[in-house]
Amino acid sequence: MKRRSFLATTACVPLAGLVGCGGSGSSLPDESESGPSGGGADRSGEFEQVFSGRFEHGVASGDPLEDRVILWTRFTPDDPTQTSIPVQAIVSETPEFAEPMVFAATADEKNNFCVKVDAAGLKPDTWYYFSFVAGNAASPVGRTRTFPRRTQRVNRVRFATVSCSNFPYGHFSVYNALAKVEDRDLDFVLHLGDYLYEYEPGTYDDPASVPNRVHSPANEIVSLSDYRERHSQYKRDPDLQAVHQQYPMICIWDDHEFTNDAFKDGAENHQPESEGNWETRKLAAAKAYFEWMPVRSFDEDSMRLWRRFYYGDLIDLWMLDTRIEGRDAQASLPIGSERTDPERKLISDNQMDWLTSGLAESGAVWKMIGQQVMFGQLNLAELPQPELLSFLPYGTTQQGINMDQWDGYTASRKRILDAIDGSVENVVIFTGDIHTSWANEIYRNPSSLLGDLFNREALAVEFVCPSVTSPGFPAGLAELVSGALPVVNPHVKYSELQTRGFILMDVTRQRAQAEFHYVTTIADETRKGELDDSKRRLVAVNAKSDQNRAPYRLIVDQNVLQPTRPRSAQVSLLAPPATMKHQQYLADVVKQVSFQESVV
Repeated sequence: MKRRSFLATTACVPLAGLVGCGGSGSSLPDESESGPSGGGADRSGEFEQVFSGRFEHGVASGDPLEDRVILWTRFTPDDPTQTSIPVQAIVSETPEFAEPMVFAATADEKNNFCVKVDAAGLKPDTWYYFSFVAGNAASPVGRTRTFPRRTQRVNRVRFATVSCSNFPYGHFSVYNALAKVEDRDLDFVLHLGDYLYEYEPGTYDDPASVPNRVHSPANEIVSLSDYRERHSQYKRDPDLQAVHQQYPMICIWDDHEFTNDAFKDGAENHQPESEGNWETRKLAAAKAYFEWMPVRSFDEDSMRLWRRFYYGDLIDLWMLDTRIEGRDAQASLPIGSERTDPERKLISDNQMDWLTSGLAESGAVWKMIGQQVMFGQLNLAELPQPELLSFLPYGTTQQGINMDQWDGYTASRKRILDAIDGSVENVVIFTGDIHTSWANEIYRNPSSLLGDLFNREALAVEFVCPSVTSPGFPAGLAELVSGALPVVNPHVKYSELQTRGFILMDVTRQRAQAEFHYVTTIADETRKGELDDSKRRLVAVNAKSDQNRAPYRLIVDQNVLQPTRPRSAQVSLLAPPATMKHQQYLADVVKQVSFQESVV
């Protein structure tokens, strides 16, 4: 009995056609086709040869829809001359893989032997378990889910937001904490960018604290092979593997997946004279990203990563690309007219129209936006925004600090606020990028002198998550700055500028509560996943509805808010974590099949 026929006979669903990993959207010569494929051709002959190799990079899933989810892995062949290896993805509603669905794919050299499967035909609002088989090898067992139908009434969802995971700055203790399914009970994870960093060893790292975490390759990554090797290094980290194993992830890139302070036509950390053409580097970084990340491609020649998700009728989620797709170069100075120039854009008109029209037509309870850089104003002076007072000379009004943020592109921010103001309720913005924690109310002008801070309610709220490892402010200075911020930024209701961690979001039809959790250390490997409960901070906002017309503002009183609890029934009965026991069970099945093949 051959492997393909054995596995197919154990399945209740016929073999489905799948897409191999690829679809980076670049125009490099080895670009592959992407997107869901139709029914696959019979490949029975391909499985007659038994291939040997290893699944060294774990498994991952992402971009869940109501009937499908992206499944990812990478196969490392033992034979270096192999260029294409048949792989099977196995999906089941049970961790024991009862009544599995079996999908066919390939690990191809042209896509760095990554495998990306858009597993279609799944049930809505359902947890699944999945694994990959190639030759004698079985991958770890992963756990994922589909989202509820857009029209389904949903009462609750839990997810985490993370960003800025720099391998040589410390252990991924945050990922370790998130992977504890019984404690977290997440439906998905939002990664808001800087999934990896481009620097060479000795630059932006902390060898004194974590001497054994050194970037590979030993140079700043520039070429396609460089980016692939860096992705490979990160995906070998056991804590990153663990969080991917337990939850689907919805990702967006920021600058360091390319290089520091990138924009569509260049980057602060790109020198053409020594690092070559920017477009070539950008396409290489994008190709590696689409190969190695569980994200869905739009079409073969597109770098589009901005996309929309529906979690029943509870949440509409827009994931923006504020980095590569349409961004003009950063303003050179935080004063003057450049940052308020209406011709300068942070996102393209196409992406802007998609977002604003989507916000206008959304019927979900919550309208949520995942993106990279701080949306709320971060100002040095208690004066109104320049675009609101045309009679004042530029340079005499509120001035932003960081021109890489929306403060450097005020016309783009104004277009979104125009779309929200008076017509779109319950908007929540999620942000990464700056390695620190913030909870902001969003106004056109948060000045208390001539602004709208004392309007009845905010237009939106923003939760900025801390980093996984990248550093914030130094000790001492962090507390000083955090205490001074509200004086000139009264819309900032909470900030913590030093400690690594994550935000756990617990969202119901009545309230969205952000729980800022912080890890005890990223230097001590023996304390990975340990949380400092003394630093936990709760911030919430109540949804506006026909029953609640109270002002849309953040609630920060710790005496009013209570930590949320995991849904024990879901974790214990509906979706227990994937474990080594399940992986061993599948590995034993594969061994039995291999033995049968050897004697037939």
